[in-house]
Amino acid sequence: MEEEEEEVLCYLDRVLEEEEEEEVFEYGDGELDLITPTHRQFKGDIEKGLEMKKLVLSGFLASEEIYINQLEALLLPMRPLKATATTSQPVLTIQQIETIFYKIQDIFEIHKEFYDSLLPNIQQWDEKVTVGHLFQKLASQLGVYKAFVDNYKVALETAEKCSQANSQFQKISENLKVKGPKDSKDCTTTISMEALLYKPIDRVTRSTLVLHDLLKHTPKDHPDFPLLQDALRISQNFLSSINEEIDPRRTAVTTPKGEARQLVKDGFLVEVSESSRKLRHVFLFTDLLLCAKMKKTAVGRHQQYECKWYIPLADLTFQTLDDTDSCPSIQVLPEHEIEEMKIKISAIKSDIQKEKKAPKGQSRVERLRKKMNEQESWLLLHSPTIPFRIYNKHGKSYLFLLSSDYERSEWRESIQKLQKKDLQACVLSSVELQVLTSSCFKLRTVHNIPVTSNKDDEETPGLYGFLHVIVHSAKGFKESANLYCTLEVDSFGYFVSKAKTRVFRDTTEPQWNEEFEIELEGSQYLRILCYEKCYDKSMLNKDDNEIVDKIMGKGQVQLDPQTVQSKNWHMDVIEMNGIKVEFSMKFTSRDLSLKRTPSKKQSGVFGVKINVVTKRERSKVPYIVRQCIEEVEKRGIDEVGIYRISGVATDIQALKLAFDTNTKDILVMLSDMDINAIAGTLKLYFRELPEPLLTDRLYPAFMEGIALSDPAAKENCMMHLLRSLPDPNLMTFLTLLEHLKRVAEKEPINKMSLHNLATVFGPTLLRPSESESTKGQHITSASDIWSHDVMAQVQVLLYYLQHPPISFAELKRNTLYFSTDV
Repeated sequence: MEEEEEEVLCYLDRVLEEEEEEEVFEYGDGELDLITPTHRQFKGDIEKGLEMKKLVLSGFLASEEIYINQLEALLLPMRPLKATATTSQPVLTIQQIETIFYKIQDIFEIHKEFYDSLLPNIQQWDEKVTVGHLFQKLASQLGVYKAFVDNYKVALETAEKCSQANSQFQKISENLKVKGPKDSKDCTTTISMEALLYKPIDRVTRSTLVLHDLLKHTPKDHPDFPLLQDALRISQNFLSSINEEIDPRRTAVTTPKGEARQLVKDGFLVEVSESSRKLRHVFLFTDLLLCAKMKKTAVGRHQQYECKWYIPLADLTFQTLDDTDSCPSIQVLPEHEIEEMKIKISAIKSDIQKEKKAPKGQSRVERLRKKMNEQESWLLLHSPTIPFRIYNKHGKSYLFLLSSDYERSEWRESIQKLQKKDLQACVLSSVELQVLTSSCFKLRTVHNIPVTSNKDDEETPGLYGFLHVIVHSAKGFKESANLYCTLEVDSFGYFVSKAKTRVFRDTTEPQWNEEFEIELEGSQYLRILCYEKCYDKSMLNKDDNEIVDKIMGKGQVQLDPQTVQSKNWHMDVIEMNGIKVEFSMKFTSRDLSLKRTPSKKQSGVFGVKINVVTKRERSKVPYIVRQCIEEVEKRGIDEVGIYRISGVATDIQALKLAFDTNTKDILVMLSDMDINAIAGTLKLYFRELPEPLLTDRLYPAFMEGIALSDPAAKENCMMHLLRSLPDPNLMTFLTLLEHLKRVAEKEPINKMSLHNLATVFGPTLLRPSESESTKGQHITSASDIWSHDVMAQVQVLLYYLQHPPISFAELKRNTLYFSTDV
């Protein structure tokens, strides 16, 4: 757990100060170990596997030493406590001591024997050394752990009660000293008894992970292989049996009055407190809602929560009783700042992947992880905007901000379900509140802030690319209503609403049949929410001045890469509160989406070279670009999220067909079509060009130009690059540029800044060619391809958007000190 990693890091910091040539190495179970450069002298696959096996064992041995020291620290007060138990002033009774320290001595002896047997094997390491029998013996002794687990809850409760009753024991239990590894020069840490009592439960999981790693690097014909397999089987069986038992035990707490209080739901929410955003951990118990924050603790001390407030569920309501209750102003950051942070986080992820493969890169990986954690936490704090207000009948109101209506609905439904029971208002004394708050740490089901930097490397990174979803129909409504659906996907640890169907009026069986293209940024889930549209202005939400539509049902599906990534559509049904929503989906990975497939027909406009289209039309800018821009400026320039909100894919496909076949009534179609579909058609046109508008040839030069520091050099280079574009590309780019500037002038209304527009269009107008994108060996995944140059692509377009008006004639007239070649 955290304290253990801190100890290892403390140890590493000291060693690294002395031995600069040493570096940190990370392997499967998250433990840290030291390796000298000589460890990398591999000769052939067998020696490499042997060396890897030694590295895994060395790391595990180092963590075993720490674990033994922790068990020793736990046992240290046991002897003096036993000695005082028979005196006239005992700190604890013999029974209390035996309950709290149950089986710790046995576990200590098992691991001390294991450590002493393993150490000489690693010190005299060669291909003949066998360790499988040691792990098999360790696994065979898991019965002692079973006894420990069965007593775990009682041990914790006894320790807690004894701490409250005896200040001397409280002082002992909060200040246990754990010595560091032998070479750490007195690197002692202070840890609480409660934290140390959890170590044996955590240890079995870690041992199981190490067995996985050892098997990976042990040949099947090696004598260790069957023994390690057997140890793994025993460990996994043991883990699955105790997980079922531990979890329910850790969700209940008994109050000093002997009442049972169950934890029903918990999670991280953003609270608006004193007009600023604060990250809180909220706990819903069977009779009350408790809002807590994590206390700042010294290194090595067990983390604790501090209660900010609580409301008995009997007193909790979602409706204000006093309409004069003032609403705090919710500060919403400009969307471009949120997008900019996402791009920075993605760039850091890419750097982490590169550093993992670099020699001596591990220390930098830790710094990058820390930086990514800070930036993801910032994103988590600043991105939610959906208000969730709760009221205390006899007190003040509280406001949370959530990123998804799904979460808001879940919290509200969970609270209302509990309120249906006959609840009595509870008032907690300060002692009762302290006991309940301190129990939150071990009761919680959500342990980490939901950011990707808290995930294990082995966890699936999610999907990067485009998810195509068709929302077909829904059944199961009892009364006719005005119905629509919204689609959400997870991104950077929280859910974002990505698309919305039209409202199907006055029906029990809506037939939407609408297709959407949703961009995925490491997404693992798709959510569909079904709403009844409310047109009654008396239903105005006080927090955000929007009419609140009623959620009729909600559900989510996991985006399984194997199911989704086939070329065919995958049909599915989400069942929600008796309602069934039928939908289909298919996925295009981001590396595939980089590929531009030229149209086989040269008569259309989509997928056809821009110079071919303008020559055929005898125009300077393609007709499709001019018409879409004209329509957006006529009736879409005030539309919130224009160019960012998805248009219905079937409408976009209809417009694409109309432009490709040069349908005579195209202007009528444009005037009738939803404006987001027209904006989507323009984006699709640029995305389907056989090569990006700013060309494959000039792409590397644009990347170099935007990176120049000197403003004059950058200006010369960026203007020269524009002059180097073919005339149809340049004229079209300048036309689009002026249009986007006009859209951004309406930012107070449409919420689309120059930066937002650059984020939408940059990666479409500038993309590396396929050969460029695969050239770099450091790009290892679709997410890297996405993050590698996106920031620069956005910056290039933003540079031109922020530039004073650029005239085609003046550009061509102006000759600078550049050659015509780039």
